[in-house]
Amino acid sequence: MKSIKSAGVIGAGVIGSGWIARLILNGIDVCVFDPSKDAPKSVEKVINNAERAYKNLLRSPLPKKGVLSFLDTVSEVAKSSEIIIEAVPERLSAKQSVYKEIELNASNELIITSSTSGILPSDLQSEMKNPERLTVAHPFNPVYLLPLVEVVGGSKTSQKVIDETCSIFSNIGMFPLYIKKEIPAFIADRLLESVWREALWLVNDDIATTEEIDDAIRYGFGLRWAQMGLFETYRLAGGEAGMRHFISQFGPCLEWPWTHLMDVPEFTEELVDKVSNQSDDQSGKHSIDELMQKRDDNLVDFLKVLKENRWGAGNTLKEFDDSLGNSRIDFSELDVSKPLKTFSTHIPKDWADYNGHMTEARYLDCFSEATTELMAIIGADEEYIANIGSYFTVETHIRHLDEVLIGEGIYSKTQVIYGENKKLHLFHWLHHNDGRLLATAEHMLIHVDLKTRGASMPGDSVIEKMERIYSAHKNLPKPEGLSRAVGDKV
Repeated sequence: MKSIKSAGVIGAGVIGSGWIARLILNGIDVCVFDPSKDAPKSVEKVINNAERAYKNLLRSPLPKKGVLSFLDTVSEVAKSSEIIIEAVPERLSAKQSVYKEIELNASNELIITSSTSGILPSDLQSEMKNPERLTVAHPFNPVYLLPLVEVVGGSKTSQKVIDETCSIFSNIGMFPLYIKKEIPAFIADRLLESVWREALWLVNDDIATTEEIDDAIRYGFGLRWAQMGLFETYRLAGGEAGMRHFISQFGPCLEWPWTHLMDVPEFTEELVDKVSNQSDDQSGKHSIDELMQKRDDNLVDFLKVLKENRWGAGNTLKEFDDSLGNSRIDFSELDVSKPLKTFSTHIPKDWADYNGHMTEARYLDCFSEATTELMAIIGADEEYIANIGSYFTVETHIRHLDEVLIGEGIYSKTQVIYGENKKLHLFHWLHHNDGRLLATAEHMLIHVDLKTRGASMPGDSVIEKMERIYSAHKNLPKPEGLSRAVGDKV
């Protein structure tokens, strides 16, 4: 999978800012050009919203935040980037002017992507010196949360550039949908436009208000679409007989004059006022910032449920979260002369009680994750567990020493108290990100053969790594609180 360390974004509007936030929070340095003097302030707000969302969305910690730089020209951005994301207004001439300036100052290897929502990539690349380097990468708002990005090559785009573009976006938690044939507005926006067109007719003809139309979507088929899309939803509607039965039953309805899909209502002042006024009545009581945060909160929870159910966009989120958690240092380079950092996260809202404090059960979850990471470090990972055995916890003692609130960052460190033969005795410290001690836990584990369900010796590789850590850790000072019993005086 191709990874990058630097990217450039031309245009810091809603879409450009979303790209910047996703890139920065994935540890990528981002150079930006936008002529607006307000751009830095608006981008900062979007990054803050993204950080707020990610704290609740991801279990694994993000890499160190990338460096954000605003530069004075497109050419400066082109010289400082491995990939350029163009997000300027939807005017072909404006976009082609940007590409011309980029090409005058960039290496031939620089990939250029356009966030256009509908212009054909062949038209975009028609005046370029190196048209093979350009592809469309059309995302969806908010870019930092929604994983879909439509990738579309033009007639002269190289397959290598398409493959590398898809790989780069996969590496930052997105779902690149490669569209193999050019068509105006691509896939998603063509579907959206059909619904938008019909909705405008319903308002124009006084059939429904903007709120009633939104209610029809969010209380009904929108919930189904979020998890199953269109065709899978209709497959279920066909019952056991599936899609063929559905089409035979409802296909003839398509010939009925139900829709205005081929027509567009005239955008008279009356229609514009009607739509705008109804929208103000519907949502005007909330600020744009309030609506954005509520949208993000709901999207985070939707995505987490889909992740837990291993479905749809949740699969992309799980792969991304797992990839962040798998970035552990090579064992041969591990510093075992001190306790090992084994777990870190931010407290999501569903971990808290009515006081906003992390619940008792979640302390155990954190220490369980720390133990799981220690096991992975010594080689008792998923593959080992599937084929050889695992460590089972036989005794646990937790001390709750401080409270922690929603959104706070925490991390754990682990010392091996004993690690020989079948036994693994661990001591964990859980800290606030500022270093204050939050809790401690002591775990005793026994290695078990999962076929016989009895105690067994670990594999040689696990024993070797465990003994290397233990031989170093047994010389460390004994942790305060080791072997304490419930009720012992502090």
